[in-house]
Amino acid sequence: MQADAGKTMEQGNAPTVWARAVDLFPPQDRILSTILTRQAKRYGDRILLVAGETRWTYVQTAAIAAASAQTLIDAGIKPGDRVALMCSNRVEFLQVYLGCAWLGAIVVPINTALRGLQLSHIFRNARPALLVVEAPFLAAIETVDAEVELPSRRWTIGPITETRTASVPLPVLGDEARPGAVRPGDTVAILYTSGTTGPAKGVCCPQAQLFWWGIYSARALGIREGDVLFTTLPLFHTNALNAFYQAMLNGCTYVLEPKFSASGFWAAARAHQATVGYLLGAMASMLLAQPGTDDDRAHRLRVALGGGVPQQIHQPFLERFGVPLIDGYGSAETNFVFAGSIPSDRPGAMGHLADGVEARIVDENDSELPDGQAGELVLRASEPFAFATGYFGMPEKTVEAWRNLWFHSGDRVVRDPDGHYRFIDRMKDSIRRRGENVSSWEVEQAIQSHPAVAACAIYPLPSELGEDEVAAAILLEPGQSLQGVDIVRHCEGRIAYFAIPRYVRIVSQMPLTENGKIRKGALRDAGVTPDTWDREAAGVRVRR
Repeated sequence: MQADAGKTMEQGNAPTVWARAVDLFPPQDRILSTILTRQAKRYGDRILLVAGETRWTYVQTAAIAAASAQTLIDAGIKPGDRVALMCSNRVEFLQVYLGCAWLGAIVVPINTALRGLQLSHIFRNARPALLVVEAPFLAAIETVDAEVELPSRRWTIGPITETRTASVPLPVLGDEARPGAVRPGDTVAILYTSGTTGPAKGVCCPQAQLFWWGIYSARALGIREGDVLFTTLPLFHTNALNAFYQAMLNGCTYVLEPKFSASGFWAAARAHQATVGYLLGAMASMLLAQPGTDDDRAHRLRVALGGGVPQQIHQPFLERFGVPLIDGYGSAETNFVFAGSIPSDRPGAMGHLADGVEARIVDENDSELPDGQAGELVLRASEPFAFATGYFGMPEKTVEAWRNLWFHSGDRVVRDPDGHYRFIDRMKDSIRRRGENVSSWEVEQAIQSHPAVAACAIYPLPSELGEDEVAAAILLEPGQSLQGVDIVRHCEGRIAYFAIPRYVRIVSQMPLTENGKIRKGALRDAGVTPDTWDREAAGVRVRR
């Protein structure tokens, strides 16, 4: 964001609400406690949060943040301590998050689908001082390796049933704490993002990065003061979390639904009088697949984020529902760095580079490539702490990703001469399924733990809904026999349900390079072969 951001106009000579927020919060004030305190004075009893039957005004939200911080202090949590949080879309998630941010502690949101080795890695890496877990996920905690030292302080959200995991109920809020001595560059959250050739990396997100998420996203979506921002995406991911900042910074109302429902999405949007929505990848395809009704346009939704939505979906979605889908690109390490126009002038592309961000397309030596030539996308921010600061406890990975002072995205991208950027594929071995990143390495580790498996290769195959499906090629030990369903059952409880392969192919030999590495490209190019088992065609359901 350049210094003249506040001069951007929305209509006439009135500055946009997001541009006004840039002026209202100079660099030293881009921390949650200052933002929330100042916005509470400005907006008072305006509703900030709607979640089920819960309504929080701006004033109440500030009080809840301060009281939650005091509860954490009373439990011995200090600035810089990590608080692991495994919770679905409930107000308690935000209560804990706001308390940590107010105090200066660090939230570690955990994907509620994770199990086994994925969870064990997070606890080993983050070393949280406190675990806050929603009751239905206590069983998931019990899949953590026995040698992993879990926090001795554990709070449970919701009724506690019999479990081996000792825990106490989430404390009732009481007194309010003063804001902690927090700086814009201090880490507010560690968000784990799936690796490719190794375990997930914990992205250190500073306080100011979330501020800029709120600004950049509001600019891209054309958010106006008083908008109703409607999300069904999970709070443990960047998208839904930063949408809260979009609301807080821009005088909007943030509506949080428990989860996405293709059949119930429009009814919920109508009920909340939502004006801005958030869709990713296959979600738009699922909505289009629903039977048409006379109410398809009976809503107030003006625009929706459509990152990752296939190109061919944009126009039918606009024609049927009257809602333009906005292309965009961002990551936990960066920000909302590319955005399309409203409506998109190049559906399916990443859009144009945002002001305040620099981008290059480079070769393997980090030399810049000309327009029209694909290479790795590297990025850096002009504003302090608008990007993440590194990977927690992984200095080597941090140096590798931020080498030469540019963040290396791992994405193969092309810049067209007219300034549009187009995503081609991942540089490495990553899979995107139903809005979730899947680490092929983690899935391979789980499958190769089966004694009958000699080797395994995980690779993506196209999905009918766009994005990817997870496929596994498996070489068995001599004399062993396994079916596709055996692989599915072995994976259950060891990895997240969304990472369990849909396709399983038992092979007599793996295609290898001259150096003896598996040629996943050959497996990918072969597609669904006659000897490939399809979990969905077989009617096998994954147990969560």
